[in-house]
Amino acid sequence: MSAGTPSVPDRFRIGDGIRRTDRTTDRSTLMATDWIALQALAAAEFGRRVAAVTDWDAPTPDSEWTTRDLVTHVVDEQRWIPLLLSGCEYEQAQADLEEIGEDLTAEWTKHATRATEAWRNAPADVHVHLSTDVVPAHEYLAEQTSDITIHTWDLARATGSDETLPTELVEAVWHQFEPKIEDLAATGLYAAPVQVHDDAPLQVRLLAVTGRDARVNA
Repeated sequence: MSAGTPSVPDRFRIGDGIRRTDRTTDRSTLMATDWIALQALAAAEFGRRVAAVTDWDAPTPDSEWTTRDLVTHVVDEQRWIPLLLSGCEYEQAQADLEEIGEDLTAEWTKHATRATEAWRNAPADVHVHLSTDVVPAHEYLAEQTSDITIHTWDLARATGSDETLPTELVEAVWHQFEPKIEDLAATGLYAAPVQVHDDAPLQVRLLAVTGRDARVNA
């Protein structure tokens, strides 16, 4: 996978995280959480780790991906957001996507800034057209913020930078995932859960349900 011609695996098609998991997250919890602020925080945290990359071919906890692949995936997710929030059908958004350039640090900054601005300006009642579904924007926002949060840890592990995630992000994403823990691996989006103690730190438990073992040293 090159930065100029990203090839996102089928299991990461836009919207699969929402479409293929059981939507049991309480809607009132989603609406009460300030996901707009959390999205901006998650993007800032991921950006700090992007700035720490020195080896784009380094391995990541996503065993099939190099650091370049991982960052390309998250950049790819961001570039869809302004188009989908503007009301574009999925196929039209796909046709209008801007190609990802070779400088992934610059591409991240550009597309993350556009995505965050789009979220801030999106009407509260907007729906987005994903690969095979149409969902309320707040569901898409929570899914996207969760994705960036988990991949922030992946990138931190890959670059040897600070792996600690902000508490408010960990708590929000945990509440997003907890009702569907048993379904996550079945989606194909995540590896089988890692068994950890119930009294383990919440970040360790969150990563464990996505198949990541934060207890293992890099």
